[in-house]
Amino acid sequence: MERNYLEEGKKNSARLGAHLIFIDESGFMLTPSVRRTWAPVGQTPVVRHHFANDRISVISGISVSPLRHRLGLYGLFFRDNIGQDEVAAFLRVVLHHLRGHVIALLDNSITHRGSMIRRLCKEIPRLRLEYFPPYAPELDPDEGVWKQLKDALANGRAGDIQELESDLANEFRQLAHSPSRLRGCFHASDLPFYFG
Repeated sequence: MERNYLEEGKKNSARLGAHLIFIDESGFMLTPSVRRTWAPVGQTPVVRHHFANDRISVISGISVSPLRHRLGLYGLFFRDNIGQDEVAAFLRVVLHHLRGHVIALLDNSITHRGSMIRRLCKEIPRLRLEYFPPYAPELDPDEGVWKQLKDALANGRAGDIQELESDLANEFRQLAHSPSRLRGCFHASDLPFYFG
């Protein structure tokens, strides 16, 4: 069933000659995430930190060009939760960079379906929104972006929100300039997609 649902969107993209962009959001906190690591026997690594509620919310999208299947990564950082305003701002940034028709694939979050987003689609007819089936994050290649960024920042400790934002921006930039890592996001997803 999921395959048929996504195949239809793929056909629409080919018919329109549209860019595809897979969009998702995530949050990064000052409290470090911990991953398995190596250490000498008997010397368990310890990550010390002060609890802080500060966070950076990020919205990103992996784009695929219509003809050559070139990959791009776009993102915006916010110091607050992401709502319809931020999603609309992100879509405007993406539309500024991508020419022609754009099909954005998003999850079923309420922030992706509100009146502001519908107005944006009416205002910009070259933008079309498609939604993943409910509860199917494994189909979104942008989930791989979060995995790679959180793995890169794991076991580290930013001293403050500015340092976290700087570290995150550096890792994001490195990922954006690595087509092989972006392609890995597609291969790690369950998306029935092929790069020729």
